[in-house]
Amino acid sequence: MELLTLAIGGVVGFGIGAIERFRLNRRIRTLLTSLPDTKDVTLSLASLVRREITYLREQCDAYQVEVDYWQGVMDLSPLGYLLIDGDNHLEWCNAAAQSLLQIRGWQTGERRLFLEFIRSYELDQLIELTRQSQSPQHQEWSFFPPLKAVNNTVNPLIPESIFLRGYGYPLAMGRVAIFVENQQMLAELRQGRDQAFSDLAHELRTPLTAIALIAERLQSRLPSGEQSWVDRQLKEVKRLQNLVESWLYLTQITANPNLYLESEPLDLRRLLTITWERLLPIAVEKDVQLAYQGPDTLRLEGDGDRLMQVLMNLLDNALKYSPPGSTIQVRGADLDNHIHLTIHDHGQGFNPKDLPYIFERLYRGDSSRARLDADRQRQGSGLGLAIAKEIVTAHGGNLSAHNDPEQGGATFVLEMPRGDQRPA
Repeated sequence: MELLTLAIGGVVGFGIGAIERFRLNRRIRTLLTSLPDTKDVTLSLASLVRREITYLREQCDAYQVEVDYWQGVMDLSPLGYLLIDGDNHLEWCNAAAQSLLQIRGWQTGERRLFLEFIRSYELDQLIELTRQSQSPQHQEWSFFPPLKAVNNTVNPLIPESIFLRGYGYPLAMGRVAIFVENQQMLAELRQGRDQAFSDLAHELRTPLTAIALIAERLQSRLPSGEQSWVDRQLKEVKRLQNLVESWLYLTQITANPNLYLESEPLDLRRLLTITWERLLPIAVEKDVQLAYQGPDTLRLEGDGDRLMQVLMNLLDNALKYSPPGSTIQVRGADLDNHIHLTIHDHGQGFNPKDLPYIFERLYRGDSSRARLDADRQRQGSGLGLAIAKEIVTAHGGNLSAHNDPEQGGATFVLEMPRGDQRPA
């Protein structure tokens, strides 16, 4: 009886297995015959599987050929290229990247952390920002490669730096593509230009002072009908003197910002109020108001006079381009490790082609932000925003600008580190 039961169970088990195997084979055949490369349903299942494996192997080989081709193209590119995976491993880099970033000891196919080959905080920051935002990002920084040994000796006193510009692009599965461009020659040209202007400003100081003194002496000796000419001359001389002093100050703070900053605990919200009170006569004349939203206090560590100069430049710029009867909107935020402040006006906004250059020295915007003839007496030197940018950078912060696509107008974004959080 037991043998009969065992035999029946075996037959039922084999039957169920045969049925399931038939179903599985039919599913596999249906799947394979539905593929575009397999139309012949008369082949056996084993032949169909072998044919599909062969097709997939050919596809992989074709993809590998294409990958090798584009890697060859990137190897010839003058731009450095890095491919970083989701775990910050260096998957691949071209010859230009190895040369620019002094990558040593990396072999194709290795998966090691890129920080083992490239010690750059800015590059790491660019990668993380690109990965988190899932949008293209760019950043500029001075890269200090490992010191080179010459005749078995290293000179540690003058480390050579390379000014780089990096572009980050997000890819699938957390991967990031980085393009790196050597901007050292451009940086040297800018440095030479700034030095030439600085030398010229030094030379102009003395003759401008002499011209101002002569004009002041003539002012009291000329007939009343001709004094207006001297008054106009003094105004122009004063404007040139302000331009010279602004350029010299900008050169000094750019060269060594720590010498010109006196940090102390302060309240950025209070500085905003004081700055607006100084601009209030102009605001009343144009019927422009200021509306603030945010915390009552924005405490941070910084140079109060210099930060007030930043706010003065930003608010004055917003006030110049605000239409009569409008409101300048200021929003403040006290975040974990930094202060965030936005200043938005309802003017025509920046011309898109001007946006990359508005913080450049002596740069004047196009007609979208052009000053009206009635406002010519308030024309600036073209250095206000450049000075504001350098002061914020010296504090370890960031100053940027963009157009508001929804409300229109221009927006300045000021980000400052909190620093010491003692009460102001």
